[in-house]
Order: sequence, then C-alpha cells, then structure tokens
Amino acid sequence: MKIEANSPDEYIDKLPENRKEIITKLRKIIRENLPDGFEETMNYGMIGYVVPKSVYPPGYHVKPQLPLPFIYLASQKNHIALYHSGIYSDTKLFNWFRNEYAKLVKSKPDMGKGCIRFKNPSTIPFNLIGKLAQKISVQDWIKMYEKQLKSS
Repeated sequence: MKIEANSPDEYIDKLPENRKEIITKLRKIIRENLPDGFEETMNYGMIGYVVPKSVYPPGYHVKPQLPLPFIYLASQKNHIALYHSGIYSDTKLFNWFRNEYAKLVKSKPDMGKGCIRFKNPSTIPFNLIGKLAQKISVQDWIKMYEKQLKSS
C-alpha cells in the first residue's frame, strides 16, 4: 500500500481512519526521542528520519542523491511497519529490542532484520519505540553505516 505524499502530514491525511491515530502517535514518539540532527522527510512513499545531506554529503550509497536513511514509518496493506536501520546493522541492538519487547508484549515480535511489523495496533509498545529511537546518535549512525559499507 504505497501512499503518494509530499509531506508527513499529507501522508497521514491520506491514511484510512483506523491508521491515522496510530501513525500519528508513532511519529510523535519518534520525533520526541530521536537525538538531534536527524531530519524528518518523505522517501520511498514513507515517513522517514534521515541524516541530512548537509551533515553527511555522500548520502545513501544505493541512491547518493538521497540522504542517509535511519528510520522509516509506513502503513502497509496488512500491518504498520517500522524500519530501523540500526537494528539491521547492530546485532546487539536487535537482541536488546527483542528482549525488551518480550517483557512488554505476550506475542513474539514480527520482525525481519530491520523491519518491525505491527499487525495488531493494540500491542504496539510505544514507549519501547521511543527508547529505540534514542539509542543511536547521528554521528554514531554514520560510523556504524560507514563500518558496514567497508565490510561489505
């Protein structure tokens, strides 16, 4: 379910009613908890939180014209998705999130390497998402990203 929008507000306005409140709340939690320096944007048809090109001019190696991605938030057909590049890049952070999630939610998290899927909005651990957003600064993310690039 790709939503064509030029801004996060426009994206949310185009969502079905049952998703607007949830995406709005996730957006608020992320914005309140992200370390300074990340920028909110729209990329890939999703709300994104990126390292701006003014901070990291090389941009994203796959598409250098785009800023370095960090977190994306999307309303997909059957779930709400949170894409977090840090949990993709850092096994320790990935394991931390899974362990903390298990303390808060009875069901196992529906996760890929960098994607967390929420099929039941009532089980979204909003405070945990906030803690996850706090874990990596812009400079730490750039270092992790560059280390990952060099090793691949």
